[in-house]
Amino acid sequence: MTETVGIDKQSAANVSEASAVWMQRVAASMALVIVAIPAMMTAALIWISVGRPLLFRQVRTGKGGRAFTLVKFRTMHDLRGPDGQLLPDRMRETVVTRFIRRLRLDEIPQLLAILNGHMNFVGPRPLQPWTVAEFGPLGAVRNQVRPGLTGWAQVNGNTRLSDADKLALDIWYIDNHSAALNCWIFLLTVAALFRGERIRKKPLALARERLAARSTIAVQARSAAEGGGA
Repeated sequence: MTETVGIDKQSAANVSEASAVWMQRVAASMALVIVAIPAMMTAALIWISVGRPLLFRQVRTGKGGRAFTLVKFRTMHDLRGPDGQLLPDRMRETVVTRFIRRLRLDEIPQLLAILNGHMNFVGPRPLQPWTVAEFGPLGAVRNQVRPGLTGWAQVNGNTRLSDADKLALDIWYIDNHSAALNCWIFLLTVAALFRGERIRKKPLALARERLAARSTIAVQARSAAEGGGA
């Protein structure tokens, strides 16, 4: 009986997730139609500003650790220093592409990833596989949800945050995500387009506390397991 209930709950969860993905795909299709003209204007500005190719492609990690190819408008020159390493982002941007990034117009092609089921509108930003691997067990936690076009870290500081704080905010979102929170993130995303990126101290403090609590629990569990093995 217990096993049957467990199966029913899992089936219901699968149906709910499939419905959510379908709704996001429909929304992405509608969004692609709406932003078609801004996308063409953005492509033209990039062509004039940094030339071809117009698109930037890179392998990123999605839900469950599955890799997919992220596509964005290219906003930087491929400029390198004497050591062969890429120069800092600010040195490879132009005034035009900096404006495009400020308005997040470079992310329009990511609607295709939502259409394909690789991303959601809201979630942790998709990172490269090696970056997620560096997070260790927390990387697996981060992969429990689909990455998003915008997210909790993006509306609470984004580029002004350290990688550790971004991770803390991502983990907090995964532990607390809901439809209401996603709507709030959408509103904060719109606000950030007009006022710029700002670190919101209270959400960041809560996220740090949550990550510290998770780390403490993990250490205690590991110690208990080692003690039991002895």
